[in-house]
Amino acid sequence: MKQKNNIPKDGLQGLKDHFAVDATSGFIVFLLAMPLSLGIAKASDFPPLMGLLTAIIGGLFVSFFAGSRLTIKGPAAGLIVILVGGVAEFGGGEQGWHLLLGAAVVAGLVQILFGLFKWGKLVDFFPLSAVHGMLAAIGIIIILKQVPVLLNDDPSLAKGMGPFELIAHLPNFFANLDVRATIIGTVSFIIMMTWNYLPIKALKKVPAALVVLFFAIPAEILEDFQHTEPSYSLVHIGNLVENIRLNADFSGISQTGVFIKYVIMMALVGSLESLLTVKAIDMMDPYKRKSDPTKTSSQSDWVIPWRLS
Repeated sequence: MKQKNNIPKDGLQGLKDHFAVDATSGFIVFLLAMPLSLGIAKASDFPPLMGLLTAIIGGLFVSFFAGSRLTIKGPAAGLIVILVGGVAEFGGGEQGWHLLLGAAVVAGLVQILFGLFKWGKLVDFFPLSAVHGMLAAIGIIIILKQVPVLLNDDPSLAKGMGPFELIAHLPNFFANLDVRATIIGTVSFIIMMTWNYLPIKALKKVPAALVVLFFAIPAEILEDFQHTEPSYSLVHIGNLVENIRLNADFSGISQTGVFIKYVIMMALVGSLESLLTVKAIDMMDPYKRKSDPTKTSSQSDWVIPWRLS
């Protein structure tokens, strides 16, 4: 167990004392967060650039007032199902995600109230079995929705399908797979699942996601995906400067029931996910530091895309 007097200092002094380690960690996080943020945004039916903005703003600004020393803010996979459903119910496409951002702004204000009323501490009263069940269900839905993406199927094959419909159409997805993309995706998946079981300790220090990037990017360049694959299989980031504007549309409040439903779901699930993540990280901290659940409950991994985009 680490001694209390050895706890790393915060702020500029901590940065000065551990600059080399912080710089290395920051670079690795950058390499992992960039494709992850783009992918999560795309999976949520948002423009990929919104995910990138989330990672940028979360890293540059939220870190200064976050309730945890060991977590970072950015887009999170746990909200994908909710965001996809919201975009669809608000009409889909560009209209859908603009209207959902309006609901997200209100959900963010609700989260701020959670923090002001110190409701973050109530996470200890939630039955963990129910929360884990909810998160497990979300994970299963995400897996099912990503199967056509892994196989590089035309998105129209799975558009609007629920979990049970996706299961029923699995044979159709496999019948229409893109062989080259599927091979790259499958190898990447195997790397992610097996990397930590390698017998060589030195290799395990390299994050599996980073190894996937070292494999997938050259493989796709070698296969010339930019010119040989359909447009839906490529991520088009867009122009950062042109997209920094107010994108939230509050006219969705006219659909009162839908608007309120997604405000509640985003506020509650987003806060719970952040609180449970912080709670798990605190248990892994060798210095046994405790995060502030009040600050954490007023933040969420999905908040930033609509706040400054």
